[in-house]
Amino acid sequence: MDTLSKEIIQSIVDSNCDDIFAYLGCHSLGEGQYAFRLFLPGADVVEIFSYEEKALLLKLERGHDAGFFTGVLSCKEAPKYLVNVCYQGAWSLKEDPYRFSSHIGEQDLYLFGEGTHEEAYKFMGAHLTSVDGVEGCSFAVWAPNAKRVSVVGDFNHWDGRMHMMRKNIPSGIWDIFVPGVQQGDQYKYELKAADGNLLPHKADPYGFYAQRPPEQASVVYSMKGYQWQDQQWSNKRYAYTKREKAVSIYEVHLGSWRRKPEEGNRYLSYRELAVELIPYVKEMGFTHIQLMPVTEFPFDGSWGYQPIGMFAPTSRYGTPDDFKYFVDQCHQSEIAVLVDWVPGHFPTDQHGLGRFDGTPLYEHADSRQGFHPDWNTFIYNYGRKEVANYLMCNALYWLDVFHLDGLRVDAVASMLYLDYSRNSGEWVPNRYGGRENIEAIDFIRQVNERVYKNHPDVMMVAEESTAWPGVSKPTNFGGLGFGFKWNMGWMNDSLEYISKEPVHRQYHHHDVTFSLYYAFSENFVLPLSHDEVVHGKGSILTRMPGDAWQKFANMRAYYAFMWGHPGKKLLFMGCEFAQGPEWDHDNSLCWHQLELNEHRSIQRLVRDLNLLYVNNPCLYEVDGDENGFEWVEADDRHNSVLAFYRKAINSDDKLLFVCNFTPILREDFRVGVSDSGSYKEILNTDKDIYGGGNNCNDGAILSEAVAWHYRENSIQIKLPPLGVVVFRRESDSC
Repeated sequence: MDTLSKEIIQSIVDSNCDDIFAYLGCHSLGEGQYAFRLFLPGADVVEIFSYEEKALLLKLERGHDAGFFTGVLSCKEAPKYLVNVCYQGAWSLKEDPYRFSSHIGEQDLYLFGEGTHEEAYKFMGAHLTSVDGVEGCSFAVWAPNAKRVSVVGDFNHWDGRMHMMRKNIPSGIWDIFVPGVQQGDQYKYELKAADGNLLPHKADPYGFYAQRPPEQASVVYSMKGYQWQDQQWSNKRYAYTKREKAVSIYEVHLGSWRRKPEEGNRYLSYRELAVELIPYVKEMGFTHIQLMPVTEFPFDGSWGYQPIGMFAPTSRYGTPDDFKYFVDQCHQSEIAVLVDWVPGHFPTDQHGLGRFDGTPLYEHADSRQGFHPDWNTFIYNYGRKEVANYLMCNALYWLDVFHLDGLRVDAVASMLYLDYSRNSGEWVPNRYGGRENIEAIDFIRQVNERVYKNHPDVMMVAEESTAWPGVSKPTNFGGLGFGFKWNMGWMNDSLEYISKEPVHRQYHHHDVTFSLYYAFSENFVLPLSHDEVVHGKGSILTRMPGDAWQKFANMRAYYAFMWGHPGKKLLFMGCEFAQGPEWDHDNSLCWHQLELNEHRSIQRLVRDLNLLYVNNPCLYEVDGDENGFEWVEADDRHNSVLAFYRKAINSDDKLLFVCNFTPILREDFRVGVSDSGSYKEILNTDKDIYGGGNNCNDGAILSEAVAWHYRENSIQIKLPPLGVVVFRRESDSC
């Protein structure tokens, strides 16, 4: 006779049992007696069958009307068994999930609790696997304060009583192996808080795939099937991501780069984007694609910056294998892929991480630390080891599993400062009384250290908008450990300058020169990102002053100045052909504007600037060193003229840039040069092929022994209105 108490049976029936594996399944009663206990709501008859012979061993008795069945079998050892169940006259032979032991090893539990597990995604979440020859899926989720956790899905009619999970103490990880679960099955977790109240169903924090929003379920998906073809890229990737190499980034929002208006304005899939986007990027001469967040997110209007499925490429464009195919094809075309990564905050949607087990688990309990006023989102508790581990292994996951070439970390400033966007009294000082978020700083350093240890050939890029020192310096030198930092100061100042009427620029000359005071303090990326073409700011084109001709001329000069300025380059999609309207994430870029010569000309200029950039080491080799830059003229504010050299490691390899930010043609303009000889114009933004007036410098220009700009020699050039010209010394002869 089974000795299980009525109180335990009632807790099982009420799905309040906090140690379900201690009671369900097969358990020894001693002296060759084995109790079989199953909870199968709605079942009429339950029998135990031998595994091999499939013969009846025991008919169970109903121990509770809700569907609890029990019986005792006398045998020498616990048998391997199947369960034969009758529901309303229909019989089925099935496995008992409570006969399978935990799939999580002690070392995994230890490292997870310590916060150092780099591959927690290999046992957390849903994994199709075979246990004891049985096909199914293992599930694991962290919810230390829950009273009960169940996996619910298509396979159990979303009934939380069917697959109550095992709690691994003290890790707080719940797990279960569910036989028969297949690829494509939808699931969530059903949790009861410590007070016994049911919580909203939660998506899997480690889920690899999800339903297409607005649906919210996670989807079982195997990550082992894709066959990569990018080995050649892997062997040469370091050459594309070193600080001394050319990096020209095309930033893309996959949902609006191009759509299919003839098909209901639908998105392009990852595989369609591989066919259309990659050749375009290659033709334009960009070396990198940077994708706005692809981690699953519920709200289209967040552009991905409010993610819920941190381990799932958004299903808007296809499956995880489809995304792998896109990355693979980029690599085969020798294009590196960066992705925006958002560890700074997460949304409050009920199926997400917020109050995951009924407590502030991933976020801080105090809203002054755990809630972001700018975005109405939660902030991760970086001081909790399991949370830091979740994010750290997520960064490694995208690099390991999807072969990404780097991550651009969003909103780093909001992580570094406890008082970010808060007034006095709205934030909690650190243990030293300061405003620095010590836990977040430690987390950032840990992530960068782990990433560069495992993948020394990738890029970690910070979007950091303050003067925090050493963002792109190694952690052992006191830095944050990023490889690169967005130069937000350059972006803000230069856009402010170029947006002014030329007659006023002389009074704001410092806006266009100030960046060179700090240009070598970090390894910078110069960003003209999506943030500059939204929220009423207009497009880059509409921010240019003057009539139509002057707008395009200003834009040409600005782009050439950007490509000449120290720092890697980033341009948001549409800016390369001077899209007129502000970016709209719900629609395709305005590709029809390329029917107009002015827009085609800007596109051609960007392509030629990229070609100039990648083919001239002086434009990228010494980006982070003052030896790679030399002012020729920085103070001619009255004419709004700049002149500077860009130099390579071999200082003889250099280019001279001369910029005119007024609409005045300057004939016979004299510029000092460091070396005598013959000079050739190699780029002029005023060429007619770029939509300009063709005020060019044809043929060789010989230097003269006329001292100018503190140099013994100089050249006389034609400096076009609102134009930039670039010269190379061709020979020593005069």
